[in-house]
Amino acid sequence: MTIPTHPQIVVIGGGIIGCSTAYHLAKDHKADVVLLEMGQLTSGSTWHAAGLVGQLRSSASITRVLKYSVDLYKRLDEETGLATGWKMTGCLRLATNQDRWTEFRRLATTAGSFGMEMHLLSPQQAKAMFPLMQVDDLVGASWLPTDGQASPSDITQSLARGARMNGAKLVENIRVTGFEMNGDRIVKVKTDQGDIACEKVVNCAGQWARQVGEMAGINVPLQPVKHQYIITEKIDGLSSNAPTIRDPDRRTYFKEEVGGLVMGGYEPNPQSWVTGDVPNDWQFRLFDDDFDHFEQHMLQAMERIPALEIAGVKQMINGPESFTPDGNFILGVAPECSNMFVGAGFNAFGIASGGGAGWVLAQWVVDGEAPLDLWTVDIRRFSNLHRNRDWVRDRTLEAYGKHYTIGFPHEEYTSGRPAIVSPLYERLKRHRAVFGSKLGWERPNWFAPEGMAAEDVYSMGRQNWFNAVGEEQKLVRDKVGIFDQSSFAKFELTGKDAGKALDFICANDVSKPAGRLTYTQLLNTRGGIECDLTVARLADDKFYIVTGTGFRTHDFAWIRDHIGKDLDAHLKDITEDFGTLSLMGPKARDVLARVTNADVSNSAFPFGHAREIEIAGTAVRGLRVTYVGELGWELHVPIAATGAVFDALMRAGEEFAIRPVGYRAIESLRLEKGYRAWGSDITPNDSPFEAGLGWAVKLRKSIDFLGRQASEAIHAAPLKKRLAGFTVMDKSVVLLGRETILRNGEPVGYLTSGGYGYTVDSPIGFGYVRNADGVTDEFLTDGTYELIVANERFAARIHLEPLYDPGNESVKA
Repeated sequence: MTIPTHPQIVVIGGGIIGCSTAYHLAKDHKADVVLLEMGQLTSGSTWHAAGLVGQLRSSASITRVLKYSVDLYKRLDEETGLATGWKMTGCLRLATNQDRWTEFRRLATTAGSFGMEMHLLSPQQAKAMFPLMQVDDLVGASWLPTDGQASPSDITQSLARGARMNGAKLVENIRVTGFEMNGDRIVKVKTDQGDIACEKVVNCAGQWARQVGEMAGINVPLQPVKHQYIITEKIDGLSSNAPTIRDPDRRTYFKEEVGGLVMGGYEPNPQSWVTGDVPNDWQFRLFDDDFDHFEQHMLQAMERIPALEIAGVKQMINGPESFTPDGNFILGVAPECSNMFVGAGFNAFGIASGGGAGWVLAQWVVDGEAPLDLWTVDIRRFSNLHRNRDWVRDRTLEAYGKHYTIGFPHEEYTSGRPAIVSPLYERLKRHRAVFGSKLGWERPNWFAPEGMAAEDVYSMGRQNWFNAVGEEQKLVRDKVGIFDQSSFAKFELTGKDAGKALDFICANDVSKPAGRLTYTQLLNTRGGIECDLTVARLADDKFYIVTGTGFRTHDFAWIRDHIGKDLDAHLKDITEDFGTLSLMGPKARDVLARVTNADVSNSAFPFGHAREIEIAGTAVRGLRVTYVGELGWELHVPIAATGAVFDALMRAGEEFAIRPVGYRAIESLRLEKGYRAWGSDITPNDSPFEAGLGWAVKLRKSIDFLGRQASEAIHAAPLKKRLAGFTVMDKSVVLLGRETILRNGEPVGYLTSGGYGYTVDSPIGFGYVRNADGVTDEFLTDGTYELIVANERFAARIHLEPLYDPGNESVKA
């Protein structure tokens, strides 16, 4: 085959993800695409994948991606003439304890919220579906009838044929050796058979994706981990249509194959492969069998299916799979290189994800932005911390070990901590802080009272911190608390065109005089919310941008990539230059007035303003803003002075019993006030108008901005979904998000976030109510509402206004 020298798009990697991406680029977008595979198609990790296909994930968008895979695998053989080995056998998940059973009940609710069929079965019903199984220890099982299994190699070859049928060129036995760059763009892909000029590159190189990325200066944080399974000889009484089984409490899985069983698992002591480069010649290769390490799975599996004791083992597969530090795969445009896209790190979900991942990645490559809310898998969720290979390995092994453990709410990872700490870390420890971790930063989640262990005790019901957080919340409502939010991401945009750049990027009007602060969303071309942040104008040519800790890489890249090329506007990340102390509560002004000579009265320092004030001999950026619904300031302090300013505020607030307060209290406070959280309540799938934030979109001004055209269309038409608040009468209910909303007994949506409001003494949730004919105030208030929580119905009330509003001037924009 003659290798094309100037295709539009080059896809690197001929596994299932690469072939799916090439197929969708060619078929859906008629793109001129060439795929390069250094060995043969499927020769990396695809060929030895176990081939289980599940669909339900905690994200609606990712569940949709996986459902698409199943729909594609059902029809692909008709299109290409090559079978995929797809069998819709359904999947049984087994529960041996009450916590797991609660998890399944919650998952059944999530499935219903996402429009998926899932049933909860008795042990006897499960045994009837898989008679070889021992069920004496079961509490019950869940049943997903549309899950199944497939042949990884067959699917990949079918996708490859489909790609070729639509004009894609697939080249085997060609190795990428580097890239020719022009600034942050790839202009040529270098190979051992010559250079290929192109417009865009898609890195689907599997366990080699990190090495391929490094050639272009990008980081793909993944770690190959050894994953073993066995294939048995034929087993008497095993049906060819037997369901796949996941037995998470025993950490094992099973599927039927040619009359025998495939059995593998996820052990708590996984074995990583190299932290350095994966050998280029590792094609169709496996590690030596390791029965000693696999024995833990074998013992558990034989107790579940006694027939395994006498079944012969036909083959043991011990191969590397790419895993990531959080167990989610990696998609999207690399923040370091504007035209390299990545699809890698599939955590043994590559076959289940392959069809859908290729579909959304191809759309992303063509449009330059994600077609759905794909934040949970977006490569921009990582940071420079993830360049540390040892840290990535340790965290990835922990994530692998949790693959089948119970997913307790609010559970934190423990490996690689502490990685990044604020200057207050030791002080907060002395206040008995219980820390969580966000993008490497240690942040106080709550503070343990004397006599109580300063640690999380996880459970499916109310957790041990519930009352302590209530006391913290009450302090902020009644008096004053101080939050260490130093992990906030902070950027400066400078230059004579900085204001012009932000006029286009921001949905709200940021063209206010110096000293003013604006809360704004940044929209995509569909009018969906890509970022949610505050912009303070410090001078005519200088803006200070503050956003959430976890969104640092994403938001920086979004802003940078949408600054007009001809503008004099320079974006700089200054996160580590400033600590952030949020002083919040009705007594916040009294405390602040005692530590500064500046006038902090409402007339001199109104809400939505930014001033430089002096505290403890240090110039501090004070932002009059709140995320908790109380009078307050964010104080942005030069990092070295953070401790001194904290100490001064603590001394000044002694009279009001000031204390440091954690992030769990923030969550409760913001739910009561109705503030939206990006990533849950507001996402790239949601418009500000649907989210009740239409007031922050400058449609009245004749300024073009990103997403304006879509916003005008959304604003002009009846809204088909709207965000609303809900409370549950039963105070014992634990709301987490994804609970189904019923209106007059019919499902109309699901919660996007949930928690407890201590001031209003009620569980609180937010969620979108949907109706194809439009969602008016009358439609919302006329209905009778219930929430389905862990498969049970609870009476609920809908709220269109904040549940709590102190009515003070601090929350009036």
